[in-house]
Amino acid sequence: MYTTYHLSSAQEITTDILEAIKANFKSKPIVITVQEEVDTTTYLMSSPANKKMLKKSIEQDKKGEHILVKL
Repeated sequence: MYTTYHLSSAQEITTDILEAIKANFKSKPIVITVQEEVDTTTYLMSSPANKKMLKKSIEQDKKGEHILVKL
């Protein structure tokens, strides 16, 4: 089983969260990893290829060059 908790700060860690983990995983071995969450823009701009594409898209939008996509 795999569970992810997204919190806005470490201050939100409560005994309720710990009890939920205990209830869900019972006596199974677990690994707890804590990492700082990166916002979406920072994540997307971390790749040179994505950064180039995003900057191009922003410039196209500023010029009114929109591409409509039907999903």
